[in-house]
Amino acid sequence: MAIEPLAIGVCSWSLQVKSVAELKAFLDRLGVDVVQIACGDPHHASWDEGDDLPTAAKAAGFRMSGSMLGFPGEDYTTPLTIEKTGGFGDPTTRAQRIERFQWGLQRTTALGLSDIMLHAGFIPEVGDDARSSFLHTLAHVSDLAQRVGVTVAFETGQESSKLLRQTLDDLQCSNLKVNFDPANMLLYDKDDPLEALELLAPDIRSVHLKDANRPTVKAQWGEEVPLGRGQTNTKLFVKALQKSGYRGPLCIEREVGTQEERFRDIEHGVKFLRECLAS
Repeated sequence: MAIEPLAIGVCSWSLQVKSVAELKAFLDRLGVDVVQIACGDPHHASWDEGDDLPTAAKAAGFRMSGSMLGFPGEDYTTPLTIEKTGGFGDPTTRAQRIERFQWGLQRTTALGLSDIMLHAGFIPEVGDDARSSFLHTLAHVSDLAQRVGVTVAFETGQESSKLLRQTLDDLQCSNLKVNFDPANMLLYDKDDPLEALELLAPDIRSVHLKDANRPTVKAQWGEEVPLGRGQTNTKLFVKALQKSGYRGPLCIEREVGTQEERFRDIEHGVKFLRECLAS
């Protein structure tokens, strides 16, 4: 089902749901029907439906903007632990991660979707000896996805926008894009979201909307907060996003708190985003 430009949606894992029926009930309570759906990995929630997830999700009546894939073994305890364990960064886990990515592609196409989002891992800087093999892996990811008509959007935050821009330019793979998360840039203390938006705008395929404050202690996480209450400047970000020509959905993500607290904060976020778009 088509999704209108800047439709407000939710990331399924933020609601900590375990079944399609539970997800649909939460979406109905929120008054939205757009969702970016977890493939069903350990980090982004497993599904009671198991292999029947695609059939159940397609019959549920909500609209899906894309899938999200995480990898077993990713450790988000601190920025340092995820730097060591995230995405395709560790050469010793790449073969396993590629296999998991291929599974994610199968799940994505079974859901009737053409977009998959993931963290690529901490991209090595230009001049780093590890960069060549890392880019070779990302090119392989692109090729695997292209064979089944899928676009891969790398989520922002674990590198500067300049490095991500350089990497996309170096790769020149038409199906490698950006899943833009302004709060991640603050949580990782990597970049300014508005400056990054301008640099990455041509390749922004999808957006996660959450808010955060930068860390006060180096090498520690920043603080994730409800939309409009942090340093992301969500109102200005949404206006800049509109001006950039972005026409995809705005999927709210909330990754801290109990299920009840997350729902409350997402409910606030839906209302807040509607006010931002109305103004």
